[in-house]
Formats: sequence, C-alpha cells, structure tokens
Amino acid sequence: QVQLVESGGGTVQAGGSLRLSCAASGRGFIGYAMAWFRQAPGKEREFVGTIDWTGRTTSYGDSAKGRFPISRDIAKNTMYLHMNTLKPEDTAVYYCAARQGGLGLRADDYDYWGQGTQVTVSS
Repeated sequence: QVQLVESGGGTVQAGGSLRLSCAASGRGFIGYAMAWFRQAPGKEREFVGTIDWTGRTTSYGDSAKGRFPISRDIAKNTMYLHMNTLKPEDTAVYYCAARQGGLGLRADDYDYWGQGTQVTVSS
C-alpha cells in the first residue's frame, strides 16, 4: 500500500515563500514519477509540476514555471515543491501524487494521492 503525506502548508503573505514536502512510504519508489497538483475552491484540479524517479527530469504547468521548482530526495522518498514569489491566486489545497512509469501531466495519470495541504496567500 502506497502512502503519500504532504506537509509544509500554511498562510503566507504575497511575495513570500513556502516549501511543501511529500513523504512517500509503503514500498520502494524506483521507477515512480511524482507530481504536484492544486485545487482552489470551485475550480478543477490543476497540474503544477512533475518529476521523474531519478529527480533529473521535470515538467511544469504554466502557473509554476519559473517560480515553483520541484526536487526529490530519493534516499528519503520525499519530493519537495519550493514555492517562491507567492501570489493570492496560488491559494489552494496542494496535493502530491505518484505513478509507476514516466511523467504524467494529468490527474488521471496518477494512481496514488496524498490528503492535501492548504496554502493560503494573503494580499
């Protein structure tokens, strides 16, 4: 059974930074891509970015490019989302996800999900 647990959410002022973590457990994750998605109230779940199992290849959604780099610590089975220059429109619940295989850009591509962590950006 794969378990993903996000942490690091909170409230921050516009222009600030946060680092989200996603700790994976339950099995080895060699060969598993991981991703971040977010969902604001009344909106569809949005792709933020994804990273392959080696940590060397990433892909980002438009809202994250240049602001939210993703990294991964293979030894710790943990993925990070480094959120910089935050804006009020970044307010959402942020979810991490995992899938066996290569990068996926859609929520349907992923088999395992965390419970989400709230990020609130005040103006």
